[in-house]
Amino acid sequence: MSKLIAPSILAADFANLQRDIEMVNNSEADWFHIDIMDGVFVPNISFGMPVLEAINRHAGKVIDVHLMITQPERYIETFANLGTDNLTVHYEACTHLHRTLQTIKNANMRTGVALNPHTNVSLLEDVITDIDLVCIMSVNPGFGGQSFIENTYKKTHQLKEIILDNNATTQIQIDGGVTDKNAKQLIDAGADVLVAGSYVFKSANPSETIKHLKEIANA
Repeated sequence: MSKLIAPSILAADFANLQRDIEMVNNSEADWFHIDIMDGVFVPNISFGMPVLEAINRHAGKVIDVHLMITQPERYIETFANLGTDNLTVHYEACTHLHRTLQTIKNANMRTGVALNPHTNVSLLEDVITDIDLVCIMSVNPGFGGQSFIENTYKKTHQLKEIILDNNATTQIQIDGGVTDKNAKQLIDAGADVLVAGSYVFKSANPSETIKHLKEIANA
């Protein structure tokens, strides 16, 4: 299967959001990665439902929503109604993860689980066949533009082994500090989806940057 690129809208120019959405639509990107932060689970607040609704009106690709919020189960139906395709919740924010995953699935969205840098991938072994997408945080969640955490390669490889051992079809997504310098190594370790924010939107030509990442990922 082709490896996917998911530009992170958190790094877009919010004063020119429609322009940046159209750029992603017309690029070789596969998904829109959208971070929702509540200022409680992470020390930052991003956009909420009205902005997501506006993005979805113009986006022509998969809407991949990453919830960095406490008690995400309260909003599953809301995000389904807003046109979300993939809904990712944090392992660390879910007391009853299996129930939350079932609720997401019943709302006709793909299930995602994100892991903070300190969280061991082995904790997902009992529910891996219920997860469509695991998002490995390669930076501490909450802010864009952080440096990549090198232990991510090891975690990605370990997670890939768990997926294969359980005959699961789970995709591995890497979120944080992804550039052309580490993309190939992440793919070789087992990654399927690369999230790139600052690296894309702060480049001189974001569309060409996406194309370059896509070529590296699928070389």
